[in-house]
Amino acid sequence: MNIVVVAACTSGIAHTYIAKEKLIRAAESLGHTIHVETQGTIGTEDELSMEQIKLADVAIFAIDIAITGTERFKGKKVITVPTNVCVKSPKQLIQKIEEELNK
Repeated sequence: MNIVVVAACTSGIAHTYIAKEKLIRAAESLGHTIHVETQGTIGTEDELSMEQIKLADVAIFAIDIAITGTERFKGKKVITVPTNVCVKSPKQLIQKIEEELNK
C-alpha cells in the first residue's frame, strides 16, 4: 500500500514529529511505502509531491489543527485522526486502514 501523510499538532513540535517517525516505522514494518509531510512551527517540511499523492492508495491527516493544501488530495481516500492516535498505536491504525481498503 502507498501511504501519504500530513502531520500537524497544536504546538507544531513534539507530536508532529513523533507521529511522523512512528507512522514511518509502522508502515515500513508492514511492508508499505510511506511519505510524510509535516506542517510545524518552522513551516512545511518534506512537502508531498503531486506524484506521491497521485500514487497513494490512502492519505492520512494526523492533525490536531487546520492544515494547508488539502485541495491536493481531492478524489483520494483521506483518513483524519488526531496525532496521539499515531503516537500511541500507529501499527493498529495502518492495519485498520488496510482492512478497510481491502473490503
